[in-house]
Amino acid sequence: MRSITEKQIRTSFVNSTLRERKELVLPENFAELDWENLDYLGWRDRKYPNQGYVFAEIDETLVGVVLRRSDGLTRSRPLCNWCEDVTLPNDVVFFSARRAGKAGRNGNTLGTLACADFECSANVRVLPPPAYEGFDREAARIQRIEALQLNVYAFVSAVVKDE
Repeated sequence: MRSITEKQIRTSFVNSTLRERKELVLPENFAELDWENLDYLGWRDRKYPNQGYVFAEIDETLVGVVLRRSDGLTRSRPLCNWCEDVTLPNDVVFFSARRAGKAGRNGNTLGTLACADFECSANVRVLPPPAYEGFDREAARIQRIEALQLNVYAFVSAVVKDE
């Protein structure tokens, strides 16, 4: 992901209110982010812990989405829809996002299971264990990175799509 500024973040939301954009708190480590190893930017708001933000490039345009974390608990260990990591060191929770445009104003939302603190980019960069003799671990890692990018792209694109 290319590096982005605070101004770009505040102006790229597709499903937020003016108040939400003004009150947004950047991640604590924003100045030190390793943009080269991020497939998307995501974090939870320190002031509003059930609120998260995700930024991804859709057709070379930065798109920001406000997410709400569900308070409900899952009965089993869910799989993150984005990184699809089966050996996660972190929790996976349900997030919903208001759709952009008229659909969002009508109350339409989309939901996804995602890593609680959006650790997906780090998760997919860990070399997977060898699955069989001759297994190309580096190729599998690259495939996981590409799959993460496609999964986030699909979710954010669906939020933007005004139906």
